Amino acid sequence: MSDFVNDFWNFYVIVIVLASILACAVLLFVQSKGKVSQGSTMGHVWDETLEEYNNPMPKWWSWLFYLTVAFGLLYLVLYPGLGTFKGVLGWTSVGQHAAEVAKVDAQVKPLFEKYAQMDLAAVAADKEANEMGKRLYLTYCMQCHGADARGARGFPNLADSDWQWGGEPAQIVETIANGRNGIMPPHGHLEAETIRDLANYVRSLSGLPADSVRVAKGQEAFTASGCAGCHGPDAKGMAALGAPNLTDRTWLYGSSEATITETITKGRNNQMPAWKEFLGDAKVHLLAAYVLSLSTGGAAK
Repeated sequence: MSDFVNDFWNFYVIVIVLASILACAVLLFVQSKGKVSQGSTMGHVWDETLEEYNNPMPKWWSWLFYLTVAFGLLYLVLYPGLGTFKGVLGWTSVGQHAAEVAKVDAQVKPLFEKYAQMDLAAVAADKEANEMGKRLYLTYCMQCHGADARGARGFPNLADSDWQWGGEPAQIVETIANGRNGIMPPHGHLEAETIRDLANYVRSLSGLPADSVRVAKGQEAFTASGCAGCHGPDAKGMAALGAPNLTDRTWLYGSSEATITETITKGRNNQMPAWKEFLGDAKVHLLAAYVLSLSTGGAAK
């Protein structure tokens, strides 16, 4: 109710709510005092013998309605519901959530602190820590990287040995904590034939079938067009920039000539969100250890 622009709407809500509840009580009272001819019918007949009788409502039913009215009024005294009135208990959904989070944190904090003080590789080798990390992964990460962590088109495979930003423990923590923004700039300014030459050259680096004539031209264009500035003269990438290795068989968007041509022409913009503020350092540490453990033997990829 904090978005009221003036006091009028505050009083408007109060009047509407109280009037509605009190109107129910008045209606019940009036109906209970009305005279009803016991046993008389309302003149409605169905299926020849099924008649509607004008019998009074049972007293226990009437009192049940009165109790709901009393409960409604008591609730509005204790809890928010009348405009900006916060209720005598001062309850808020935000406060309840904070209290529940604090209660859970108090229970799990010692365990999180235990693992937070351990080396990431040691945590990755700990079975209990891995179970905790896996639950975190399935809650926050599987939507993009999949339940098996093998990724999808545009989302990296976390279960292989390829790392775009580096697979050292500190680099994994940095990626999860602060996120990444991988940008491949568009090169639409290049001629279409030059882009095809580059696509064939890049395919050849991974041992994929490619036109040998275009490969030779693409190798020259690779340096001339500035590709080597990010991917390196040997095309093995640069983790500091998030520039992928073009000589392996790992493809984030696909390895067809059409897909590579599209990547070079239009570029790519792939963002990994930051989780530090939401999860906190301790959970990021556990999550990073689980991702690290996905590699063979739990060592850094």
